[in-house]
Formats: sequence, C-alpha cells, structure tokens
Amino acid sequence: MSLRPTARPADPAAPVPGQPQAPAPPAAPPVAVTSLSVLTEAEGTAPGAARRLAWLASDPDSVPLGSAFLRLLCARGQEHLAEIEVTVHPAHRRQGVGRRLLTAALDAAREQERRSVLAQVPGDSAAAAFLARSGFGPALRLGFTRLARRGLDLATVRALAEVPHQGYRLVHWAGHVPEHLLAAFVASRRAMDDMPMEDADHGPMVWDAARVAAATGAVARRGDRLHTVAVADEADGSLVGFTELVVPGTGTGDAQHYGTGVLPEHRGRGLALWLKAESVRLACEQYPDLDGFLTDTALSNLPMRAVNDRLGYRPTHQEVLYQYDLGRGTRSAGAGPS
Repeated sequence: MSLRPTARPADPAAPVPGQPQAPAPPAAPPVAVTSLSVLTEAEGTAPGAARRLAWLASDPDSVPLGSAFLRLLCARGQEHLAEIEVTVHPAHRRQGVGRRLLTAALDAAREQERRSVLAQVPGDSAAAAFLARSGFGPALRLGFTRLARRGLDLATVRALAEVPHQGYRLVHWAGHVPEHLLAAFVASRRAMDDMPMEDADHGPMVWDAARVAAATGAVARRGDRLHTVAVADEADGSLVGFTELVVPGTGTGDAQHYGTGVLPEHRGRGLALWLKAESVRLACEQYPDLDGFLTDTALSNLPMRAVNDRLGYRPTHQEVLYQYDLGRGTRSAGAGPS
C-alpha cells in the first residue's frame, strides 16, 4: 500500500481552486558523488600522520560541483578523530550538493570507527551555519592575532626578554632538538596537556623522541624553519617551558607561532611572556625582512591572551572549531541549538 501526501485545508501552501499558482521552483540537478583514491599525508603515528579520503560531486555532464576531504588522524592519542573540509562552487550552493558530500564523508568516518569529526570555519559565516544545520556544534572558539613588524617597539620586546627570572635561564635552537636536551624537551611537552580545549574532543597528545623528530622534519620538508626557545630550571637542568616559531623559508612574510606552554608547577612567574618575547626578539634580529607574527589562541585561554596583548598582538578574526559526535550522531555536548 502506498500513501499520497495531501495538503490540509489550513496549509497556506495548499492550492486554491480558481487561483493562478506560482510556478514550482526548478528541481535541483542530479548529483553524482564519486569517491577518489586514498591520499596518504604521512605514515606512522607522528604529528600530521593521516590518511585522506576524497569525494568529487559532479552533474550529469561530469562538471565538478564540489569536493569533500576527510582527514583520518593516525597520531597516537588522536586515532578517534577525523577532520572534514567541504567545498561547493558558489553557483551550485543551496542545491543539496554540500549535504551529499558531507553525508558521504560522515558515513566513511563512521565506517573507520571515528568518534568525532572536526571542521574549523570562520565564526560568522555561511559555512558555520551549514555545519550547525547538519548537526555539528561549536566546540572551541579561536581568536587570531597578528604582531606587525612595522611599528613594533623592539626596545620594549628586548627589555621583556632581558628581565632576569631567578632560578631560570633561556636556551634556544633551530631545527632538531640538540641531543643533550631531547629527553628534557620531550618531558616538557606535557605543558600543553591542560591547555583550554573547551568541548573539543582532541584527546591526549602522546609525545616521545620519534614524534618530536617527525614534527621537526615535517616543517623542514615544507621548506620552513622551526625555531624553539625553552626555559631551563637551573636547579636540575630540566626544561619547564617552551615556545615554537615557524618562519617561512624565504625569511619574509609572516612567521607562525606554534605551541607555547609552561609546566603547571612553574606557572605564575612570567615565564610564558619571557619565552615569547625572546622568540620575537631573536626572529627580528635573524630575519629583518619578516612582516609580522601570527598566532591563534582559544578565547577561553585568558593567560595566553594576556601575554599576546602585552607584546602588542592585535586581533584579526575569529574562527570556530565545530564538532560532530559520531557516537550519538549529534552535535558536541554542551553546544547550544543550531
């Protein structure tokens, strides 16, 4: 037996006999979603190790309409995560193309036994609205800031870097960690374990010597330069904090801050500001043609935001990390209505 839906008399969309009816909107063209080959970004369990799945949406004439990429993270501690990116040509939006691509990618993530799928987009954007309608919820809000080299008060930065901190000293290196500091640096990575992640399901980051080497190597393979400043406890030589800066291989453009962290038992002593000021000072001296410095920080990370403000970083924009919970098929816990 089949049922034919009928319009109720009270339905304003129901046809009225004797009155001309507006033409029906054109039907969306058929869309074919094709899975492409698996793309391997890196092997093993190092940072950045991932497999990428890809889909292409096309019309009956094989004209591309959009694409989706699903990045399956493989690093230890993040095997439950996937990251998604969906792109639809502006001329073909609001026709169900993005929904088809997203459904294919989420189905694949579920088949790969992923727990959470993440997507990072500008906070006030059509992409954010699309994710919210699709069951994603805001999990982490990020503020992006920039320190312009032009007009930078380098004397103030230098003064902050030269402030003595009793019982501590700064060390720095370029590229791979010196062998005599490797074990201490690996141990210091736990400084990032409790950084504010709000509702994001990032999981614990597991670091060892191999992972440190792989992360450094990934930067070098891109042609960029990794510079690290760390703070050592003079009592035992351990490293209790660090900050990382990636400079373009040309030495021009904007450098990008990576992680900055201080071990919990050494916080409240101004070490993060000390580290970051020294990092900026060194970069300005070594790369006089740099245009500036970029960083992004969770909006809930008030201490690090205060450090950036003190150094003169200025807001550029905000982005939101959206999360889809595959376990429940709903947006992340604690998220508001879409």
